[in-house]
Amino acid sequence: MKNILVYPYKLGRVMKSKYSRYLWRHNVEDLCYLGENSYMDFPFIINGGKNIIIGNNFHCCRGCRIQAIDKYENQVYTPQIIIGNNVSINMDAEISAINSIIIEDGVQMASNVLIVDHYHGRIDKTDIEVGEPSKRNLYSKGPVRIEKNVWIGYGVSILPNVTIGRGAIIGANSVITKSIAPYSVVAGVPGKVIKNLRE
Repeated sequence: MKNILVYPYKLGRVMKSKYSRYLWRHNVEDLCYLGENSYMDFPFIINGGKNIIIGNNFHCCRGCRIQAIDKYENQVYTPQIIIGNNVSINMDAEISAINSIIIEDGVQMASNVLIVDHYHGRIDKTDIEVGEPSKRNLYSKGPVRIEKNVWIGYGVSILPNVTIGRGAIIGANSVITKSIAPYSVVAGVPGKVIKNLRE
């Protein structure tokens, strides 16, 4: 994975805190790296930890699911999830990759945020023949990258092949289907730029 060296850490220590009574250590210890002073509130789910790097001072509230899927319906994938330093995620978020999701330093997320780089199938007529959606191969249109100091509001969905520029603000319940320029304020379904903070 060419981007894995963005954070070339060795395996870190699992840090307990007053906010978390205990951790699912068998999941956490599977992580490629978990940074210092980082913790996840119970309950949480981690799948494919060998392909997940989490930086320092990471905090994730309860109900979070982070998964790097390397196999599904006999297809093999090479996923990576890289989360930088000082990232905070509120309750019931999901981050799911078969390709690449990179979340840079200082990103803040509200509750119920979805970040995904794939779909069940290609969303065309060939998939109709497969039948039920759960039997279709996973398909990625491209990676997701969220640059430094982005604020993501409640209930936002970020879909494949999207880059959100540095310092952007994504309004509650927005659905992001296209890349967003740095320092933009975005709202709506699909998300549209309503303001640029530098203008």
